[in-house]
Amino acid sequence: MSTSKFGLVLAVALLVSGGAALADPQGHEQGHEQGGERPGEGHGPAPAAHGGPAHGEAHPGPKGYQRVAEPHGWNDRPKAVDRTSYQHNFQAARSFKVGPYHRPHGWVAHHWGYGEILPRVYWGSQYILSDYWLFALEVPPAGYEWVRDDTDALLVNTDTGEILQVEYGAFG
Repeated sequence: MSTSKFGLVLAVALLVSGGAALADPQGHEQGHEQGGERPGEGHGPAPAAHGGPAHGEAHPGPKGYQRVAEPHGWNDRPKAVDRTSYQHNFQAARSFKVGPYHRPHGWVAHHWGYGEILPRVYWGSQYILSDYWLFALEVPPAGYEWVRDDTDALLVNTDTGEILQVEYGAFG
């Protein structure tokens, strides 16, 4: 058998055996002390005879959706509302990419501002931002909710529909 064929057979044998011949029983590489692997070395597949990786490692993929934990105090809503501290139309400091927005049927785009009354259809459950902290929005006071209107986040009084604050461009 030629030397190049022998090298190829040896490389394939090592791949099939998982490289067990080069590893000690504790899983440390030969020639290394307890320190483990050298910087820059990974646990990837052994190189093929031609110098590149033989096959990619199996990727298990995500283990399912893991909800982000609520931050401490996320639902400690202020009982009293200092309206003057909220009454602003801000340009959002950051824009978040989320799913598509579907305006209520029969309604047209409107540039809302604080003090306006948002029709009830705009603050139905499908528009409420219950995970508002994920979008860098303040804790809403008691009786208020953040809702999405296209690219904007609106802080709305859930009794009257009055808009207390707007974050323009919160969603890109």
